[in-house]
Formats: sequence, structure tokens, C-alpha cells
Amino acid sequence: MNIQKLTDTLWRICFDNGTTLTLVGTAHVSEKSKDDVIKAIDEYHPDSICIELDKARWEKLHDTSENKAISSEDLVTVIKKGKTFLLLANLILSSFQKKLNLNKSDTVGAEIVAAGDIAVRDGIPLTLADRDISITLKRAWGLSGLISKSKMASSLILSAFDKTSISEEELEELKKTSNIEVMLNKIAEDLPNVKTALIDERDQYLAGKIYNATGVNKLAVVGAGHMNGIVNWLSKQESNEAKVDFDSLDFVPKKSRVKKILEWSIPFLIIAIIVVISVIKGVKVGLEMLAIWAVSNGLTTLIFGALSLAHPLNLIIGAIASPFAVLSPIIGIGMITGVVEAKLRPPKVSDAETLSDDVSTFKGWFKNRILHVFTVFMFTSIGSVIGTVLVAPIVAGLW
Repeated sequence: MNIQKLTDTLWRICFDNGTTLTLVGTAHVSEKSKDDVIKAIDEYHPDSICIELDKARWEKLHDTSENKAISSEDLVTVIKKGKTFLLLANLILSSFQKKLNLNKSDTVGAEIVAAGDIAVRDGIPLTLADRDISITLKRAWGLSGLISKSKMASSLILSAFDKTSISEEELEELKKTSNIEVMLNKIAEDLPNVKTALIDERDQYLAGKIYNATGVNKLAVVGAGHMNGIVNWLSKQESNEAKVDFDSLDFVPKKSRVKKILEWSIPFLIIAIIVVISVIKGVKVGLEMLAIWAVSNGLTTLIFGALSLAHPLNLIIGAIASPFAVLSPIIGIGMITGVVEAKLRPPKVSDAETLSDDVSTFKGWFKNRILHVFTVFMFTSIGSVIGTVLVAPIVAGLW
């Protein structure tokens, strides 16, 4: 396999069987990247085009239906299926990219969409080479420990309110190989498991799809940060050193036995404490302690629900349901209050239209009904934890 690096973001690769690949690296918020892609297609006349998109995102970008609103049923489904974090992560990442792309005429990732549209228009075989974004985020979350998850969540939250603006010149500097390596090394140092899922595994996935794509004169459009990793895996496949295992890369890790035990440890501990108190000091005292814990938990849930500006009826439901939810880790209080809030205050069309902008403002998390559901979800969950771990023991000690 022979590699010719024409520029930092345009590489020509010749395989042993005579097949050629033009690899175009881009910055998804750069206007120049779209011009580079169109120029490369015009110059090399590929008979196959591969792009860094999965089927779901491709279809979403080409959704021409008039009704793109998010209904209360959609939100309920997201919450019930435990996809709250995944949706929020998607929204925040999209919002951050949109902010970097502010005041530019094209949408984020316009260069990749343009390559796909040209393929469809000209009848060129198109390969959607990326892994499903939901699987990538699930693996990033599932492979991370508590500290990494905390870092990931805090990074997402901070990026939502980040007002950074980057010039076109700075974007072009970021696409240089040396700068990309520095950034990837920094991510690997801070969040190694996240880099594995977001970068390394997708390098494999993209390389496998590109290598298996039809055609003898292929062109692939990918983020500049993936170029080295893709070429590395193309080389491994060409030399039969390794094959890309799509099944393992698409596998979503299930909860370990330890995590399941930990989830049930708090309900078990609460019940055990009440039973021990009842045996030592009598059933009446045990029931009093149970009542103190339940009231403390319900009260802190109500207070934090009020801080989130939850619907008044939802505050009452949350306060009553919270103690029961703690004793059943299968259904958290955030799931209950989130679903109720979505039902009592269903999203409007305008909420979907302003979603990517509202996610980056503090006010937006309370004004936008879609985001407000997640605000209530998070606040009531925090309130319940505080009531269980901090307030109830303190009150019980003063009793």
C-alpha cells in the first residue's frame, strides 16, 4: 500500500490490487472544507464515495417532512428507554458545533452532506461509513468509570455554555496533522475510554467500511482527526494483519454484576437499617425512622423540583413517589417526574425550532419545554439523593 500525502488533509492511497482511495480530511464547521471536497470530487472523478455519517444522521439531515416537532410521547419514550443522557449529549454537541459555525452560510458538516448529495445526484455508489451515533455514545458511557463519567458530563455541560468563537484561519490550523495529534493525545490523557469509543473505534469502523466499499477509484470524506487512524487500519487490512470486527464494535456493554449489586445496595441498606432499629428499639421507633426518611426524601425532592420550576401537580407526585422510587432502582424518581412533566406541559413546535440555541443558555433550560423536562429530571433526582444520603440521617440523629 502506497500513501501520497498531497496536503495535510488530502491523501492519495494506492492498494496492491490497483484500487485507489482519495482521503479528504475536513473540519465539520469549516467553510473551506466544503470547497475542498467538491474540488476533490471534480478532480479525481471517484466511482465510489464514502462519508463519515451513519444512516440515522443521513436521514435526519434529509428529512423534508413539515412536522419536525418533538412530542411529549417522544420525550416519554426517551426517558423510559434510559436514553436521557444520550439525547442530551447529542443536543449539547450539536449546539457546540453550531456555535463554532455561527455566522457561516452552511450547516455543520455541510462538506460531508455535499459529498453524499453529489453521489446521489450523479448515481455514484454511496457508503454511509460511520457507526450509529447512539452506539458510540453508549459505548463511551458504558466503558467509562465513575470518574471518567463525571469528567465527561462536566465537559458536556461546560461546552453547552462555552461562548468560544473560532476563526476560519484557526480552523485550518486545527486541521494540520501536528495539531490534531496534540489534541488527540490530550483527550487520551484526560478521558482514555472516551477517546477509545469516539475516536479509535470509529477509526476502525470507518476504515472497515471504506475498505469494503465497492469501486476501484474511491473517495472518502472524514474528519481530519480520523485520517491517521483510518490509514493505520487500512494498512492492517491490506496486509491481513487484522480485520475489522463490526459485531464487537456495534456491541453495547451491559451493566456488570457489580453495578447491579450497587444499584440495589441503597434500598437494601435502608431496609436493613429500619429492620435493625425495629429489632433493637421496637417496631414503633423503626416505623418512626422510616417515616422520617420518607418525609425527608419527599421534601428535598419537592424543594429541588420547585427550583426546577416543575408543574405544581408534578411537585406533589414527585414528593409522594420519591421514597418508593429510591427503594426500586429500576424506576428512578427522575424518570417519573420527567414523564409527568412531559405530559403536563407537552412541547410546542417552537421548542424544537429553538432547541439547539436554547441548550446553550441557562434560561433556555427552563423556557424550552423539551429541555425543561430534562431539567426537572435532573433536579428531582439530585433532590432525592440529597434527601436519602444527607438530610434523613441528620434528622434521624436529632430525633
